[in-house]
Amino acid sequence: MSEIQKVTSRPRDTDRKTRIHLSFYDRVKFLLLFGITYLVLTWSSLAENPILSVEDALNETARSKSWLLVLAAIEVVRQIHFLLAELLAPYHGIWSKYFAFTDRQVHRLSDWTRFRLSRIVKWSLVVALLAVILGAIYDEPPIKALFLAPKAFLSALPFLGQLLFAVFFVIIQFAAIFWFLSRGGVDTYFPDDIRTRFSDVWGQDHVLNRIRENLLFLETPEEIEKHGGYVPGGILLWGPPGTGKTLMAESMAGETGKPFVFVDPGAFTNMFFGVGVLKVKSLFRKLRKLALRYGGVVVFFDEADSLGNRGIVSQGGPQRTSTMEKSKIFESHCHGGAYLSEPAVSALARDKFVMGGAAGGGGGGMGTLQALLTELSGLKKPRGFFNRVVRRTLGMRPKNPPKYRILVVMATNMPEALDEALLRPGRIDRMYRVGYPSKAGRIRTYEGYLSKVSHSLTAEEIDKIATITPYATGATIKDTINEALIMAIRNGRTSIEWSDIVKAKQQKELGPSEDVEYIERERHAVAVHEACHAVMAHRTRQHMSIDLATIEKGSDYLGMVASIPPDDQFTRWKSEYQSDILVSLASLAGERMFFDGDNSSGVSGDLESATTIASLMEGHWGMGSTISSHVSNRRFEMGAPGGGKGKDDTDKQMRMALSDRIEENLGTLLTQAEEILRENRNQVLALAHALETHKTMSGEDVAAVIDGVQGSIVDGRPYLDANFLAEIEKYHSASVVAHREHRIPDVHLPVIG
Repeated sequence: MSEIQKVTSRPRDTDRKTRIHLSFYDRVKFLLLFGITYLVLTWSSLAENPILSVEDALNETARSKSWLLVLAAIEVVRQIHFLLAELLAPYHGIWSKYFAFTDRQVHRLSDWTRFRLSRIVKWSLVVALLAVILGAIYDEPPIKALFLAPKAFLSALPFLGQLLFAVFFVIIQFAAIFWFLSRGGVDTYFPDDIRTRFSDVWGQDHVLNRIRENLLFLETPEEIEKHGGYVPGGILLWGPPGTGKTLMAESMAGETGKPFVFVDPGAFTNMFFGVGVLKVKSLFRKLRKLALRYGGVVVFFDEADSLGNRGIVSQGGPQRTSTMEKSKIFESHCHGGAYLSEPAVSALARDKFVMGGAAGGGGGGMGTLQALLTELSGLKKPRGFFNRVVRRTLGMRPKNPPKYRILVVMATNMPEALDEALLRPGRIDRMYRVGYPSKAGRIRTYEGYLSKVSHSLTAEEIDKIATITPYATGATIKDTINEALIMAIRNGRTSIEWSDIVKAKQQKELGPSEDVEYIERERHAVAVHEACHAVMAHRTRQHMSIDLATIEKGSDYLGMVASIPPDDQFTRWKSEYQSDILVSLASLAGERMFFDGDNSSGVSGDLESATTIASLMEGHWGMGSTISSHVSNRRFEMGAPGGGKGKDDTDKQMRMALSDRIEENLGTLLTQAEEILRENRNQVLALAHALETHKTMSGEDVAAVIDGVQGSIVDGRPYLDANFLAEIEKYHSASVVAHREHRIPDVHLPVIG
């Protein structure tokens, strides 16, 4: 084992044996000043007597201004003394011990006082030499010549003015261009302009409660500062679009009575380098002025991901991974990264974001993000020209800058695209996820928007519409209510009814149906296809409820069965995924069963869904015949039986092994689906008949037909009649024959009653 080298530090000034070395400039600056003064005086002598030679002028100046040479000689001796003290430790020690009493007396003063005294001495010397030079030029005593200097300056002022105008004209041109380019993108709303309050934000009470705390500290910061804390000055609102992030930021300004500054997402995207930096500087100058005038200001950066980043995960070694990056990696109810070490999380994050190709690169332009980071937590300069320049020129310490009460609010639906330095405490202190509202939040949101219009909906119906729109945001709920109002007005009413809400929901989710008519045999085939989905969902899937079933052709579908979760559920189980696969495979099993082994291409999307879910169950979610994760095996080239000769062979064998397990699982579930449909043959044909009759049915009516009870619109009791079922069966048989022979069925659709 090698010896550990002892680390030595740079010696302190008190430990030095020699004097600190002077820089070259400090060593020659006074000699240069005396030399320039000597040459200027010589030039003055030559100007007064043209016949005088240079040598004679130098000698004449040396005789008349011998004190200048004396000062130069003293400076040379002083520098020799400093050089010896820098090179010879004994010399420096003797001098420091016996002769440096002047330095000891001077160092009793504070650093700031010594700095001011030295500056006074240096400026006095410069002014004295300038007086001597002016005296030689004007042939007057130095003191009088010093007072004649302003007269000479005024006489030369026109020429100097022309030079300054030319310089400033060029500067002003560039300044005007950049000033013009740096305008725009920032809108200021004053307290009287904002009428939004927290009572106008519905469905996000858990976030509003935390935001109220931030506003409390903004209005009364001494509550936390007097105990040694600091006021949180940055909030990030992240979540899906339309959940109310912008509305929350606006309500903050409305609640506090402070100005609200809105920063447009594209404000920092510019053609020229440096314009974005100027915009950031200008923005924060405005914020500081508003904060001092009104006691605080709220600034809102919408779509903050447009600012970009400098790379989410760097190469080479573990590092800290942000909370939002972990949530993207471990999207499970127990948060798989909570019990892993930081290096392990960092390794997974690097594979997830770097190898997987997550968002990266700045969108705000080079330097813009860095300028924003500096303004958010950088050093605050003293305010005012007099405070910063005049007081410092007079040797006075500038006043400390005031505490600016600026609340920075950012909103984004892509938090992983934000720079990690932007999200650190001190810049963004609190991060709140504004997600999809819960059922109670959706009810409150529906009630809020319905209160603005005339309607006849009951509390039960509002509860129902909130139930069947599980992922509705505030924006989609507002749009649904508005669409329902339009439908009511179109029908000659001014009050919204339940039917308007349902139709508006269907139109927003499915889009308008195409005005086309199926040929009879194809209409029956589509109805059987959708009836198989619906019957399988009704019999096997308890975690979802049927929302509607339709055979009306849309822009990208022939028919569909839509389902919704009856409750806000955050975990999914193996049995639920298996029932999802059964519902997807019901179309293939049903078409083969009802059409003598034949099936259409319409099952392709269902097979893709079933295969995707089975693949995730088998290789990712631990719901298959093996335990290991296919993702990790593929990442590390493991798990291939027999061991391939290379990466390509390993991947091929792993895919074959996984595909075999997936195919076996799907085959088993397809057999199970066939058995369930065989047991419910009458219900499938009954529902197919109802779909052909009504085209679109609600989930309540679908259940009524399958169970043979009265629904909200459709009566399912006639389908319990054996004679009517026999007619439906006869019609189906005729449709199968017509399908095989490509002709019109001999038997037409039976009519109830």
